[in-house]
Amino acid sequence: MDGAADLHRPVRRQRARGAAMLKARAAAGRTRIADLSMSGCAKLLFPRPRGNALDAVLLNASGGVTGGDRLSLDVRAGAGAGVGLTTQAAERSYRAPDTDAPGRVETRHVLESGATLHWLPQETILFDGAALDRRLRIDMAGDARLVACEVLVFGRAAMGERVRALRLRDRVDLRRDGRLVFADRLRLEGDADAALARAGVADGAGAMASVILAAPGAGARIDALRALLPAAGGASAIDPDVVFLRLLGADGFALRAALIPLLERLTETDLPRPWML
Repeated sequence: MDGAADLHRPVRRQRARGAAMLKARAAAGRTRIADLSMSGCAKLLFPRPRGNALDAVLLNASGGVTGGDRLSLDVRAGAGAGVGLTTQAAERSYRAPDTDAPGRVETRHVLESGATLHWLPQETILFDGAALDRRLRIDMAGDARLVACEVLVFGRAAMGERVRALRLRDRVDLRRDGRLVFADRLRLEGDADAALARAGVADGAGAMASVILAAPGAGARIDALRALLPAAGGASAIDPDVVFLRLLGADGFALRAALIPLLERLTETDLPRPWML
């Protein structure tokens, strides 16, 4: 009887859990690891340094995100430290059963006085039926420097994929010296392909990049940055020290062609090697 009862119990799906924490400090002209922890499917890899900054590569060993998954990343760049962060490959947000809570990805960065952070994860590919709740929080000192970029790709165009059902919530909050200076909210539910086809949304684009430049005097670069943008792109000086840029592309490949030169100009260095693989 007990065995028969077990057959009627709902199957409990396995869910991915991962958390990574990195603290970096400046010492003797270089940035080094001050503290580090990793658990579950979240891994941080540290390639050979390209300069005095600390480069780190985030890896999600579960292979993607689906309903009910929980991933988090917490990074603190100490005073005067330089940190470059990317991901080993594109993240994938897979179909989630309708009964599941969305996959949740939470990222928090703290930049102390004089610190520099380049947050350059590769694109997140959203598959049909995906449910993703993502949040990025950045707290930085007024004299710190930040280049942050996040890319969303709505299905793989080369595979003929269309995203007809999507539950997406994406939030970004940026604070400088404790003051909220930028907040961005994106919510797409239902037929994403139809929504993106609208002229006032994406005019048929299948990929989107959001870029933040925050540094003393960043707003003065607005005209030069606009000159680097494709026709489907725009830039706004939120205040004298913060610039926000958004770029659209027909697909991920087309978007990268415009995005890579822009990021190299903003960071004043070559992009991390995983971007080129």
